[in-house]
Amino acid sequence: QVQLVESGGGLVQPGGSLRLSCAASGSIFRVNAMGWYRQGPGKQRDLVATITSSGSTNYAESVKGRFTISRDNAKNTVYLQMNSLKPEDTAVYYCNANVGVRNYYVWGTRDNALDAWGQGTLVTVSS
Repeated sequence: QVQLVESGGGLVQPGGSLRLSCAASGSIFRVNAMGWYRQGPGKQRDLVATITSSGSTNYAESVKGRFTISRDNAKNTVYLQMNSLKPEDTAVYYCNANVGVRNYYVWGTRDNALDAWGQGTLVTVSS
């Protein structure tokens, strides 16, 4: 019904940069907040950054000044520009979006809000 497809992960040396992308598709009529989370080896999934539909952003302290989240509302896509990467940034990065979906029935339509997750993309920071 709703798909989030991430891209842009990979292997990078410390101090390097990567840009992650995540595109939402499906029976979506509205995309509210979008964000990125990450889960390192043996750790819980933690928030990295979020952005509202109007562009307000929020960052984890550990990435402030290094990561930038942005979005293209026309494309239902969120980006994460990661600079000055450190080995401790190594993790699987997950895209999240709160979306409004419209379900069609014989008798009419019903709108619901749901949280969608991407499949994750691995970022490895190592020399």
